[in-house]
Amino acid sequence: MKSLWSDSDARKYKGPLAKRVYTSRLLGANPELVLHGGGNTSVKVSEKDFFGDPVEVIYVKGSGWDLGTIEAAGFAPVRMKALLKMAGLATLSDAEMVKQQRAAMLDPGAPNPSIEAILHAVIPQKFVDHTHANVIVALTNHKDGRKVIDDLYGDRIAVIPYVMPGFDLAKAVAEALAKVDPFKLEGLILMNHGIFTMHDDARESYEIMINLVTEAEKALSRRLGKSFSFPKAKAKENLRGLSLIRKQVSALRGVPVITSFDQSEEAAGFASRKDVAKLATRGPLTPDHTIRTKRIPAIIGADSGKSLAKFADEYEAYFEKHSKGEMMLPPDPRWAVWQGQGVISFGATESEAGVLRDIVTHTWRTIQLTEAAFEGGWKALPAAKLFEIEYWELEQAKLKKSGHAPTHQGKVAIVTGSAAGIGFACAASLAHQGAKVIGIDLSPEIEEQMAKIGGIGIVANLTDETKVLEAVESVVRQFGGIDILVSNAGIFTAGAYLENLEQSNWDKSMAVNLTSHQKLLKHTIPYLKNGIDPAIVLVGSRNVNAPGAGAASYSCAKAGLTQLCRVAALELAPFGVRCNIIHPDAVFDTKLWTPENLQRSAERYGMTVEEYKTRNLLKTEITSRDVGNMVSAMASPLFGKTTGAQVPVDGGNDRVI
Repeated sequence: MKSLWSDSDARKYKGPLAKRVYTSRLLGANPELVLHGGGNTSVKVSEKDFFGDPVEVIYVKGSGWDLGTIEAAGFAPVRMKALLKMAGLATLSDAEMVKQQRAAMLDPGAPNPSIEAILHAVIPQKFVDHTHANVIVALTNHKDGRKVIDDLYGDRIAVIPYVMPGFDLAKAVAEALAKVDPFKLEGLILMNHGIFTMHDDARESYEIMINLVTEAEKALSRRLGKSFSFPKAKAKENLRGLSLIRKQVSALRGVPVITSFDQSEEAAGFASRKDVAKLATRGPLTPDHTIRTKRIPAIIGADSGKSLAKFADEYEAYFEKHSKGEMMLPPDPRWAVWQGQGVISFGATESEAGVLRDIVTHTWRTIQLTEAAFEGGWKALPAAKLFEIEYWELEQAKLKKSGHAPTHQGKVAIVTGSAAGIGFACAASLAHQGAKVIGIDLSPEIEEQMAKIGGIGIVANLTDETKVLEAVESVVRQFGGIDILVSNAGIFTAGAYLENLEQSNWDKSMAVNLTSHQKLLKHTIPYLKNGIDPAIVLVGSRNVNAPGAGAASYSCAKAGLTQLCRVAALELAPFGVRCNIIHPDAVFDTKLWTPENLQRSAERYGMTVEEYKTRNLLKTEITSRDVGNMVSAMASPLFGKTTGAQVPVDGGNDRVI
């Protein structure tokens, strides 16, 4: 491991807190040291309080901040006197500790201090760095871990047997430091947990971390030998199986989940190990991860339903054995080893699934390193210890305070023709309600447009069945399934009376406004059947029920689309998939309607533009957003009992009514 320290960069950071920011970011830049909010750092300084009185303060990483991107505002200033006084107490609950740390802050607007604030305070050196370095965990998570650490570092470090983070760990560290000269130590090793380094100089503390971890890497490498390599395999893709697993895990969790499926050769190699069921379920990389990953993953065999039911039953038994009145979490796995296929991470959001994938990847890689290097292999903490972390009182408090998620959170939605107009409005409304939206459009603008709403844009011609299939499979591969389909893509062909209608006009309208929707349904239905509260919404037209002369190619295609919706509703109802169609009219805030077009149309009817835009029974303007919100509602549980319906979004049309 190399030091990332740069003298020229460091000079840009003036003062102790700024230097603390700099070296914290250096630690956070290396995922072998910290992942997604893991680790914590601090610096002790002398300052003046609001009244100008001198006070000793420790700036410690604030809750919710990531070391890789932390700024000065991410450190909580806490009075040292209060923290040291707390360290002298015989007992202190974590909830009370959090409250008192908050009360001791110099700046009430700063984030909550790390749960390890007292621990940082009892270490006398000015700068303190803490990481969960993978290799340190690898050296400690086996039966001879303590001996390996002692042999490697000797009296340069103090070893702390595992103690749950918080007040008890701070007490254990204080007691250990009282027995030695802490200024002669380079660091602390917390068994099964991580490493601390400390020094009065920011660079020294950081580089001691790098040096100690490097020594550990070399020691592990010597044990592994030059011949070691991770097993590799190639798995045959099974996207329908993936979508079914996602559905089953969502049912256990009680909310839709998004998957991040690692089917790389190394992940498939791990999943193909004969001993993977025993190896993967020995425990997490570090106890802190249990809050995100749970204690162990699910092992999914040929019958995913039976495998996941087994996981749920065993999780409930684990809870009953160790519970002391806590509120049980849903019995779903947060990650799974799909035997012979790869490793799947599950999150309520795309972000959560991505974070889990990073943690899980480091987990299964490190487990294999330890298994290969040490007799007896990987050995995590006992289940009772891990239960304490998973059901930490602070995490239980968060559960009780958690609010309602957005309507479509965790759902995966495809919206076609969404580069502009009604299609984009539908995508935006679904995204606003929490869905992960994938837009498909012929226009290259789709990528930029979807990025605006946190979605993904795919450029594809929906009349090309091969491209349709590729787009659908890419969505399932990336997110695990499809729950919502908004089939909106369409064109308005030039008006012509039947006797003058060019055949190409008719053919193009049928290809885009009808057949492309049929192709899309053909390839999405197998995944929608495995969707969560799955719904299809087709976008029709007022012309279905109130056609106009000279619009045969458009009106007939939309009428055919309506009939397609009715047939789909009949076919898919037994699988719980709803299919409805909306018929918007007079939506003028689209690219089709320029101010000049509006003016000409209004004059043709002897109206002002405003009168023309509201020429419906309710005398109201219909916007793309109105249509988008209706589509989002129809895809939601609000329309959970409705299928095969035709819903107008037109302000009331006397010809239709």
